[in-house]
Amino acid sequence: MFPPHRYYYLHNFQRALAWVCARYADLLDTDEQRFLADFAALPQASQALMVRMLMRRGPWFRASRLVYAEIAGIEAAAAPLAALGWLDAQAPMTLDELFALHTKPELVRLFVDAPVGSDAPFRSAARKADMLVALRAALPDARPYSGWNPDSAEGVWRVTVADRCERLRLMFFGNLHQDWSEFVLADLGVFQYETVPFDAASRAFQTRADVDCYLALHACRQALDEGADIDALLRAAHGCASGNAWLEKRRAKVLLRIGQACERARDWEAAQRVYAGCAYPGARHRRIRVYERMQRFDDAMALALQAGAAPESEEESQRVARMMPRLRRGLGQGVPARPAAPALPRTDLALARPALPASVEYVARDHLHHDDAPVHYVENALINSLFGLLCWPAVFAPLPGAFFHPFQRGPADLDAPDFHARRQAWFEDCLTMLDTPAYRDVILRRYAEKSGVQSPFVFWGALSESLLAQALDCVPAAHLKLYFTRLLRDVKANRSGLPDLIRFWPAERRYELIEVKGPGDKLQDNQIRWLQYCLAHGMPVRVCHVTWREGAA
Repeated sequence: MFPPHRYYYLHNFQRALAWVCARYADLLDTDEQRFLADFAALPQASQALMVRMLMRRGPWFRASRLVYAEIAGIEAAAAPLAALGWLDAQAPMTLDELFALHTKPELVRLFVDAPVGSDAPFRSAARKADMLVALRAALPDARPYSGWNPDSAEGVWRVTVADRCERLRLMFFGNLHQDWSEFVLADLGVFQYETVPFDAASRAFQTRADVDCYLALHACRQALDEGADIDALLRAAHGCASGNAWLEKRRAKVLLRIGQACERARDWEAAQRVYAGCAYPGARHRRIRVYERMQRFDDAMALALQAGAAPESEEESQRVARMMPRLRRGLGQGVPARPAAPALPRTDLALARPALPASVEYVARDHLHHDDAPVHYVENALINSLFGLLCWPAVFAPLPGAFFHPFQRGPADLDAPDFHARRQAWFEDCLTMLDTPAYRDVILRRYAEKSGVQSPFVFWGALSESLLAQALDCVPAAHLKLYFTRLLRDVKANRSGLPDLIRFWPAERRYELIEVKGPGDKLQDNQIRWLQYCLAHGMPVRVCHVTWREGAA
């Protein structure tokens, strides 16, 4: 199903171009301004064809494969695009690109007289990939399509403006992981987004250099995945230094990924150099670990003491505490006894193995459930959702650098270290409601009013009126404030790791969180941190260890 207007995709593209033109006119160069003007002057069929091609994987297209009811003549629609140089029929095409355009039977006919030593690759049972390998050595040079298939009268073009349009897409979305389908999904009502006001400061890029920096970092990340030279990648990443805070965070993340690649290659010296210049969370404890691998225990201990005195997060504190005994042994020091962590309440269940494959969490839920003590599988969904509903105005506060376009699920700086600090007054107003009975009505009203609207915290599919009612009846407001306070300490880390199940005793207005572990499964670090936090603050938690009995359920 698609929107009723047959040119819906074109109208969406035009809307995005108008947005970019209105908000980023000062960042557009002459070629981009000319592209916008030329596109607006094209016949509708040519505009539609251009957008259709941009939405498909290219860069090469065959006219016979471009079949759209609303574009009557593909060759005629392509002519104005070719006249502008946006489509090129004479561009060099590689053998690999030719193979991507054609079916195996077409290629067999095309290369029936190919200059290869054996006809084996062209037998009917041969795979297309084998044919390509057989021809590469004999036909290494690119040539125009007419040079590969001189008897063809079909239009075959290379799109030459894809990079320019990718830049415009980046400027509209502020990222390259969203594409034009966002418009369609919103038009169909699949996704709904919160309406946030924009002002001149609310745009992803403030200078043209910011856009260049983002694209360079994106290319660097792609090159890393393709196994590019580490030194060249480091030079490229260092050349992307920016005064834009969120771009610097993106650059730091690329550096972290480069450091991890060095670790996988066991190039410890390169890894520690990368981490030394990386400000992304997690780089410091990875550098300590690299020093340990290099047996530079003095350096590792100095950095570990620094991290222990001022940890960047609970995660780093936990990791460093785990490293310290090894580092002390490496330095020949005595290892003081570590204070035992408080024991977590534990339940052991021996359950019949289910007849059909089923998650151990669901099996445990069904076993523990009683009508007077219902059990729900919620994992991270419930606490996050209650937080997201209560704190909706704070999450969607229209701060500069938070919202760039109308299709954002949440603020762009959600994982930034200052996410809470920038919105502190908003969050204080929301959390203060937990000191009065008003919070319950606020959460239920938002659940009704915002139903289905995208949020980084609210799991609409996991919620129901009955679940919310039980939670609000049984989880004290003081406990909600404790959960929400920890969430805000480190949004990126603390949105996950919450226990799998919640059990309510509605008659007694109390609850319990239960983490389920199957045979051989261990608690993860973020789960341990949540469980210990709950235990330290008197919030009821339990770990349920399940083993299987012989026989089916």
